[in-house]
Parts: sequence; structure tokens; C-alpha cells
Amino acid sequence: MSKSMSLLFAVVSVLLMSATAVSISYSGWLAVLFFVLTLVSIASGFVYKAKMNRRG
Repeated sequence: MSKSMSLLFAVVSVLLMSATAVSISYSGWLAVLFFVLTLVSIASGFVYKAKMNRRG
């Protein structure tokens, strides 16, 4: 995985984690939504990295 893609996944994940932390005080459902989006973002980064490593 290139450094720019890993930086992109890291920044997006941190922003979603911050949104989760802020939304906890506003709405539980919103916090759950951001939590799920955070997990999807992190998982997609791992999937992308695995596919790039398989290609060479």
C-alpha cells in the first residue's frame, strides 16, 4: 500500500473516531452509526492492503 493511501485511511479513521466520541454526548444512535462507519473504514484499509500485497 502506498504511503498516501495509508495516510488517507488513517486520517479518515481518526476523523470517524472523533465523530464517534463527540456524538456520544448528543445521540446514542448517531454514536453507533459513527462506530460502525469507523469499523468499516478500518476493515476496508486492511482489505485494500491485503489485495495490494497479493498483486505484488
